[in-house]
Amino acid sequence: MEVPGPLPFGDPPLGFRFGVLFFAGGVIPNPLDILFQKVSGLSSTINTTTVEEGGQNLYSHRLPGKIQYDNLVLERGLVVGSPLVIEFNVGMSLLEFAPSNVLVTLLDDAGIPISAWLFMNAYPVKWRVSDLDATANTVVIET
Repeated sequence: MEVPGPLPFGDPPLGFRFGVLFFAGGVIPNPLDILFQKVSGLSSTINTTTVEEGGQNLYSHRLPGKIQYDNLVLERGLVVGSPLVIEFNVGMSLLEFAPSNVLVTLLDDAGIPISAWLFMNAYPVKWRVSDLDATANTVVIET
């Protein structure tokens, strides 16, 4: 029996090595708010429109329409006094947003980026802090 060798392009990347970098004003990196526990929302969908073929009842065509992007969702332990938290507080309290670019990178074993997603002119649409519970001994998570 032959033992299969490594995959032609190496092993599939693991999803637990990643980095998140916020660029204030779109260009200045924020070195304090980079550690996150979980990133989700890295998806997009092309909406389609079905068009029936005229005079022919057997065929219909699906044509591409608008692209829909999911919201980027970031989770981490609560960081008191971070620039990102202050910016979110201002945005949610005063409706004054300072959009920033957000770079999410997937890293290999050596910490070298192997894939990246750039979210341009991002602003908060929801901010959540986990429940405070005197009977539980858990980390406060902000999403």
